[in-house]
Amino acid sequence: MAEIELSTGTIDYEDTGGPGPVLVLLHGLLMDASLWAGPVAELAADHRCVVPTLPMGAHSHPMHPDADLSLPGLARLVAELLDRLGLNDVTLVGNDTGGALVQLVLRDGAARVGRIALVSCEAFDNIPPSLTGRTLALAGTLPPALFGLVMQQMRLRLMRRAPIAFGWLTARGDAATARWMRPLLRRGETRGGIRRDTVRVLRSLRPARELLLDAPTYLPAFTGPALVVWAAEDRVMPPEHGRRLAELLPHGRLVEVADTRTLIPLDQPAELASILRDFTRATDGG
Repeated sequence: MAEIELSTGTIDYEDTGGPGPVLVLLHGLLMDASLWAGPVAELAADHRCVVPTLPMGAHSHPMHPDADLSLPGLARLVAELLDRLGLNDVTLVGNDTGGALVQLVLRDGAARVGRIALVSCEAFDNIPPSLTGRTLALAGTLPPALFGLVMQQMRLRLMRRAPIAFGWLTARGDAATARWMRPLLRRGETRGGIRRDTVRVLRSLRPARELLLDAPTYLPAFTGPALVVWAAEDRVMPPEHGRRLAELLPHGRLVEVADTRTLIPLDQPAELASILRDFTRATDGG
């Protein structure tokens, strides 16, 4: 992992380098760049994959105390990362809350984005999403220290697999979810900063609902190629939202994936990589 100092603080990111279309892949709440490890292993041979770990609960470096960690602030952080790395004609991909960030990047203009892919993500009024998101948002109302004590339950596999945690998000990714919890649970002086950052992100979820509900006013302005990939029987992100997003985007196309929950990069990494490769090949050069 490389590091880069941005306006909010130090961000870790993976950059596979090499030629080919540039994919920038965004994760969701309480996740890190490893969400995309499976698809990146498939795509790195013919794509440049850039995967940041955003300050959303599984990050390693506390952000500056005055950093804007609202969802619009995180979208601006993504745009800043693209600028600092000099990336152009990017295919911006987001799963879970990462997909909400893609939408908010488009809302702000997205000058460096050539294509987008929304992968089973928050949309419209579904934020915080389902029982999983509402439980997290409720925990985020606690002071950071108390929030950290509540999250100690995530040491137990039984709790991680519950519907209020990751149970409805992934069928096969428990090893990843256990790893994502470590920054919040570990001992050391950085722990308090990570918990503070996480609570600030969680408290921004409900105010972001109005911005996502406003998507019909700004998504149609994106005229680049757009792909919507959705878990066919998603229990957290309603499949009808995937269909609505594809209809709003002028060049949108919907692909539904079977035998997966919301976190398709964990549950069906090879199939998702194939879908993304076909998308970039079909749209390369417009």
